[in-house]
Amino acid sequence: MSDWDKWYQRANQLLDRLEAFLPQTAPEPDWQASAAFRWRRQGNSGFIEAVTHPHRIALEALRGIERQKRRIDQNTRQFVQGLPANNVLLTGARGTGKSSLIKALLNQYATDGLRLIEVEKHHLVDLHDIVQKIYQRPERFILFCDDLSFETDEPGYKALKVVLDGSIATVSDNVLIYATSNRRHMVPEFMRDNLDTKHIGEEVHPSEAIEEKISLSERFGLWVSFYPFNQDEYLDIVRYWLGYFGIARMTGRARTEALQWSIERGSRSGRVAWQFARDFSGRQKTRH
Repeated sequence: MSDWDKWYQRANQLLDRLEAFLPQTAPEPDWQASAAFRWRRQGNSGFIEAVTHPHRIALEALRGIERQKRRIDQNTRQFVQGLPANNVLLTGARGTGKSSLIKALLNQYATDGLRLIEVEKHHLVDLHDIVQKIYQRPERFILFCDDLSFETDEPGYKALKVVLDGSIATVSDNVLIYATSNRRHMVPEFMRDNLDTKHIGEEVHPSEAIEEKISLSERFGLWVSFYPFNQDEYLDIVRYWLGYFGIARMTGRARTEALQWSIERGSRSGRVAWQFARDFSGRQKTRH
């Protein structure tokens, strides 16, 4: 083999290695094939991928959160109609329907052009890239960030702050961010943060640590809180899901078992009610 052939072979090997680091050109998603999408990463680049089997849940299936439904439904309807609307932060008790409500609103307004792109926490640094890919589209997009919780020095925390309100480039009018969190401010809050709080006269001046921790949540224009259900609300949700699974009437036995189920899990939530109804109805049908 000549020196030229050896050089050519080594050059090809080097190019093959470099190719793995080059951005991949992903195909444009079919925006009509689905209403739900995910942001995916491949190597050093990302792309939007359609969700083949999205979770389809109706608004009427969500019980005990009528006030929250009305508030977020109104905001979403404004957005779909091209009217001013706010980014939304849904916070509160686990299992009370925060994520399910966003999915239900997608199903409600998908035929009106609403699309949802789920962005995982460790991909929040790509928010600007995502917006860049969709800002000229005619559809209306919700960027869905589920179950967020940060340390203040995480890159995703800073990226989300900038996109919400803090960049020289404005976010497109066809994009809103809906996020859920079990924490109101999405970051840990410690007693020591309050020690630097100052009292000047009758005024309270929060410490810089506290100011930093509330600076992310206050960038959401709409805050909606979710609370644990009382016993009657929990049983009403159980009754609904039993009907969904084909059990028309909640018997005394079903009621007792539903309450026991919630005690064992330490929670009266919509998720716990749905899990009980699945278990109970499955056992009942097995006996027939």
